[in-house]
Amino acid sequence: MFRWHQNAVKCYVYLLDVSTKRQKASDLSTEYTWAPAFRSSKWFTRGWTLQELLAPSPGSVEFFSQEGDRLGDKRSLERQIHAITGIPLPALRGAPLSQFDIEDRLSWAEDRQTTRKEDKAYSLLGICNVFMPLIYGEGEKNAFRRLREELG
Repeated sequence: MFRWHQNAVKCYVYLLDVSTKRQKASDLSTEYTWAPAFRSSKWFTRGWTLQELLAPSPGSVEFFSQEGDRLGDKRSLERQIHAITGIPLPALRGAPLSQFDIEDRLSWAEDRQTTRKEDKAYSLLGICNVFMPLIYGEGEKNAFRRLREELG
């Protein structure tokens, strides 16, 4: 999947939990206040979205609200994304991931959630340039043990 995202011309991120419109109680005007919702979007907490964020080139990842409004791309939102994820700006700008320590790359996934426990490790395979078979049922601990063995 990492290579697939890396080769993509465009990647679209639809943020179901980010709205560009909020109705004020005091009047009928619409206020645009999507930034707080963007910062707390669940998309930034999911394991597999880490590679969706890092693999494509900076200008090719575009973020959209639940209304379909374009919020920006990875390049224009890089400071917010860095603040949310802790991922260094050079990594978000497309620097080769091999320039970052393995422990740093592994830390980018620490607070992310996955449906299957093993996916927390498996979602790092492309980020760490590792190829290994997926063995669902092995558990998170064994998946990370195997990943670390592959990393040397």
